[in-house]
Amino acid sequence: MSAQEEKKRYSEEELKEFEEIINTKLEVARKELAYIKDTLSRKNDSGTDNTGAATKLMEDVDTSEREQMSQSAGRLQKFITQLENALIRIKNGTYGICIDTGKLIPKERLRAVPHTQQTIEAKLRRV
Repeated sequence: MSAQEEKKRYSEEELKEFEEIINTKLEVARKELAYIKDTLSRKNDSGTDNTGAATKLMEDVDTSEREQMSQSAGRLQKFITQLENALIRIKNGTYGICIDTGKLIPKERLRAVPHTQQTIEAKLRRV
């Protein structure tokens, strides 16, 4: 057995790296979500800070675009929840362990998809 196979958990230093990746992704996702929510909420805003052109522009956004934005907001909210749950797993010591196999998820996969709970092999088996 190789050292990677024998290893059951990531070190504190490795977990700190993953935590930084997750926090960076969380910050970006939260900003995107706030922007989408702000854009959607401006639809009915008739405050004095709106210019006529800006109000007209928002009126021109059709229903399907609003629906797409709402769907994007939903996906972002789900992503944020998954990232927050990954931070909880870091704190409780279960981060990076496949929920199906109990094996350590490769670092490369966690760097690419830091909220994953499965090795790629386990995920492919589920599909």
